[in-house]
Amino acid sequence: MQEFLLVIHRDLTSKKPVPTPEQMQAAMQPYKDWIGSIAAKDRLVAPPKRWDADGRFITHGKVKNHISVGPFAEDKLSIGGLFLIRANDYDEAVELAKGCPIIQYGAIVEVRLAVPAA
Repeated sequence: MQEFLLVIHRDLTSKKPVPTPEQMQAAMQPYKDWIGSIAAKDRLVAPPKRWDADGRFITHGKVKNHISVGPFAEDKLSIGGLFLIRANDYDEAVELAKGCPIIQYGAIVEVRLAVPAA
């Protein structure tokens, strides 16, 4: 079994966010049920947490270790959820991720394999 990071990206900051607050409300119970189904399969490693729309980004550019406040205007997607699951491979992890009910309202679920630290 391998660990995979699931990151739910959605618009949290624009004047007309997608999904809308009404869509998010409609998706809450299905979302909880989806997480429960992952846990019931003993695939949930770390439960989801909510994340603030605000953030800080540290980059190295003209100014060393420049800190920007985000999310950036040109990229309206923010991290709306983040958690770890267990799966045999990418295919199984993606299959579990495809069940996220918020996708139907415009959210994006990113799947990343956890790799051992070097």
